[in-house]
Amino acid sequence: MIEGKAVRLRALRAEDAEHQLRWRNDPEVIRLAAAGDPRFGPTTAEALADRFHRILRLDPRESGVLAVEEKAGGRPIGMVDYRDVDPYEGVAEVGIFIGEREFWDHGYGTEALGLLVDHLFGAFPLHRLELDTWSGNTRAARAFTRLGFQEEGRRRDAVLLGGARYDRLLFGLLRREWEARRRLAADGGHHAPGADGTPTGAQETPGDGSASSDSPKATVR
Repeated sequence: MIEGKAVRLRALRAEDAEHQLRWRNDPEVIRLAAAGDPRFGPTTAEALADRFHRILRLDPRESGVLAVEEKAGGRPIGMVDYRDVDPYEGVAEVGIFIGEREFWDHGYGTEALGLLVDHLFGAFPLHRLELDTWSGNTRAARAFTRLGFQEEGRRRDAVLLGGARYDRLLFGLLRREWEARRRLAADGGHHAPGADGTPTGAQETPGDGSASSDSPKATVR
């Protein structure tokens, strides 16, 4: 269990599937988390049960999915994940979405993603973390930047949603950048909100616009 101020990250439980089913059938969560990608949702209980069976058997050395739980009431509100851990290149991808709408726009997602970033750089010999979102999810892009991620590129017109084209935005965070921000935080210096994983109150978005069928990919709300 990874504790923050307002949220904690914990291992998934079988009963978390019922929350996932509701979130993945919420049209607004689908739109923001996955840019409407049908692999994310809507979904059925049977299909989700198959996915959950695979998720619960993931090798944590390679990938993992954690529940985001708000500490005040112990309620699951979303998920974070990491995947494609490459021990040779020192690279991994991360993702997040907050499925409970009442917890949007209050910094819970920013804190949860910050906790995941701190955990991965602390537990793995990683050199960089990557995530992406779509250009219609501007609040997610701002939240990623607040956590130290830099926009490194974009795939133009790579996302189709509601008949309109959007760009896929690519973000990265290097270990040395993460370490520098933590040193600033430890020294009491000024740093970007969320650099130490604390809630910022920044507006965020659930999901990232490229969520996989089995786990969120990268977005905040």
